[in-house]
Amino acid sequence: MSSSPAAPAANNNEALAPISSDRRVFQWHDHASLWFSLGVGLLVMQVGAYLMPALGTKEALIAIVAGSIVGAGLLGWVAKLGCDSGLASAGLMHAVYGRTFASLPIILNIVQLIGWGTFELVVMRDATVAIGQQSGALAGAHWPVLATLLWGAVVMLLISGSMVHLVRKVIARVALPLVVLSLLWLSWQFLSLAQAQGFDALWNRQGAGGMGVFSALDLVIAMPISWLPLVADYARHGKNGGSALRGTWLGYALANMWCYSLGVLVALTLPSKDLVQALLLAQGGLIALSLILIDEVDNAYGDTYSGAVSAHSLLPRWSVRKWGLAVAAVCTGLALVLPMHSLEPFLLLLSSVFVPLFGVILGRLAFGTNAPALLAQARKVNPIPVAIWLAGIAFYHLLPMVSTVLGATLPTLVLCFALAFATRPRR
Repeated sequence: MSSSPAAPAANNNEALAPISSDRRVFQWHDHASLWFSLGVGLLVMQVGAYLMPALGTKEALIAIVAGSIVGAGLLGWVAKLGCDSGLASAGLMHAVYGRTFASLPIILNIVQLIGWGTFELVVMRDATVAIGQQSGALAGAHWPVLATLLWGAVVMLLISGSMVHLVRKVIARVALPLVVLSLLWLSWQFLSLAQAQGFDALWNRQGAGGMGVFSALDLVIAMPISWLPLVADYARHGKNGGSALRGTWLGYALANMWCYSLGVLVALTLPSKDLVQALLLAQGGLIALSLILIDEVDNAYGDTYSGAVSAHSLLPRWSVRKWGLAVAAVCTGLALVLPMHSLEPFLLLLSSVFVPLFGVILGRLAFGTNAPALLAQARKVNPIPVAIWLAGIAFYHLLPMVSTVLGATLPTLVLCFALAFATRPRR
């Protein structure tokens, strides 16, 4: 992957070498446009639709707003760590958990990124076929295969170019305005439909039960949490840690609130198990969905690029570009053969691993810690952070058996952060 030049480490490992300040180009609006674009997606709308009819409309919106603010805030905080240190996510993991043990969370991250990349390709394939069928084409059984191969090839083409150029020139100037227009149009159409059906009745609709507000909060936070292992890979190219935090937080929070809320609105007005078909029923839905589908490519690209950076950190003999092509090929192959539509268990399982993982990283590296120095001095295994992380995973799964009042995400995050902060070495 040809990204912004980074100062190579002694072993030419780009993922573990801090990027020098004179080679950084992202400003706050670059972070904001990137993370707004990555926060928009059909997957996010689909998860938003999962909140209905279990929750009432007001309860769902409370969970969406609170979960988006908290989840995006965590993204922004990790972005600041990546920007201040110049390290990729793999470098932060090495600094906290040790050079040998860090391989485990890095491998888990690669697995989840391949999973997410595969999800994205499946969603893009299904949306393409649905759009084609709506317009009277793509009726044959071979079209899903061809659509998968097409989008896989697009991702491979993008991964062979410059990440920095893609973010600053393509996403910020082309993709972002188009996707905002699409979201505005769809929001207007479904709000008009809600008004026609009786907005007051929909607004005051009560939930059918089966999910509480805090369980919904866990589900909303799960989406930004899934991006935590990626954010530093991009934020390290930023000029200023504060702008990385603000841009990432603002961009992702707005996109997450908007897409989750739109998913709820679609589920309220056109209840259907197929979100794409419901979107197509809106006036102008074909054009709006097509533009969102184009924007969806950057999500698959984001997974692939960060998967390549993580893989390069383990085996630097392959360049990030070569690893990117390999990851994209694996995702394309898996999208052809695996059923990938059961989202909720996958999202929550990822949260159980990465919430405590980054709770420990934040507790160890926040508030001015010199992460590159810790990386240079890192042992093979740092036992205390490792123990806190493993205990955090257990706590995440055990807590719902004891109480469902507070959910699992926030208590686990607070516990791991507090323990990591209290036990970090003092000068």
